[in-house]
Amino acid sequence: MSTLLPLPEPGDEVSWVGEHLAGLCADEPRRSTRFVGTQAAADAALAQFDVTGYAKRRNEVLPTSRRGASGLSPWIRHGLLTLPRVAASLSGRSEDRRRFHDELRWQEYARHMYARLGSATGRPLRRAPLHGSAPDQASGRAPWDRSMRCIDANLEELEQDGWMVNQTRMWLASHWSVRHSAEWRAGEDHFFAHLLDGSRAANRLGWQWTIGTGTSKVYGFSQSQVRRRAPELCGSCEHRHACPISDWPVDPPFAEVEVDPRLHRDPDVDRTAGPTEVEIHSRAEAVWLTAESLGDDDPALDAHPDLPIVFVLDAALLRNLRLSSKRLVFLTDRLAELGAQRRLEVHLGDPVAVLAGRPIATTFAPVPGWRRRAPQLDIAELHPWPWLERPGAGSLTSFSAWSRRR
Repeated sequence: MSTLLPLPEPGDEVSWVGEHLAGLCADEPRRSTRFVGTQAAADAALAQFDVTGYAKRRNEVLPTSRRGASGLSPWIRHGLLTLPRVAASLSGRSEDRRRFHDELRWQEYARHMYARLGSATGRPLRRAPLHGSAPDQASGRAPWDRSMRCIDANLEELEQDGWMVNQTRMWLASHWSVRHSAEWRAGEDHFFAHLLDGSRAANRLGWQWTIGTGTSKVYGFSQSQVRRRAPELCGSCEHRHACPISDWPVDPPFAEVEVDPRLHRDPDVDRTAGPTEVEIHSRAEAVWLTAESLGDDDPALDAHPDLPIVFVLDAALLRNLRLSSKRLVFLTDRLAELGAQRRLEVHLGDPVAVLAGRPIATTFAPVPGWRRRAPQLDIAELHPWPWLERPGAGSLTSFSAWSRRR
């Protein structure tokens, strides 16, 4: 069963989520304290981003004035900013541009991995940690001890803003799984519920690499990194004179796992990457937008300015994910903006049922959910995904191996 929802009005996004989606949220409806999910906000953030100093400041945490991180990832995640557009906008010192472009390429690498392996990225890629799924049994402590300022301050930013710099993501992931032997997928799920840029591509790959399941070593987290990147946290912490992470963590034991052969070579690149040009089968009557590609630059949306737009909130999926409400408010920001500009339908239910029998134009999305649904739909017009670098057949065993694939 599906429901055609009234359109959200600009400025009323939080109340709209509270009225129509509250039962699908993990918390009381509220928005991010920092990010607004509109195209206007995305365009402004990109225009204001200055890459100068990025190479030196990309890993800084506090004070925030020292940070070099762009903060563009929530809009990139949902296609309000495409990777090609962000890459083309860069200007400044060559070293800063190169380092930032490498970060964009890491995002692309994560998308290639997820597009090829899908749900298999939820399993250890090459090694499996030999520990249980519970918090540190010996100490009785939770994996994230919020009496530690380096833990509490960064979790607060995650929970309030829906975002963290990459450095603190690695800190928390390492603290959770390397130091406390907790199940990494549970920690990754917590990130996914709160991060506005949360995706099973980048978020999951970041955890895999931090805790060593995809590489030959783990990322260790200790007090030395906090003193270097966020000294004010140590200065205000009750544990500053007896820090529980003063020593380097012990590397956990690992066991080799059977490697998915697709990690080394893609047997079906066209399935992974999608079409290289527009495929037209019949006349489209509407544009189907997905959460992967909500921006004005979405190819199908751009090609059909006069067609109505259909967006479907997948009720079963949201009920299972139990996302923080700020993620749904971020999406609703964009829906309210679109509804003020174009003919828009917002449905709550099963996308296949909602779209059944309706010829649609849509953009390929490199995620398993899109692939499951697409064969059941009447796709009259299929547009290519705007890759920064189109996937190839070569190895994904590491970022460097992927970079050498051409």
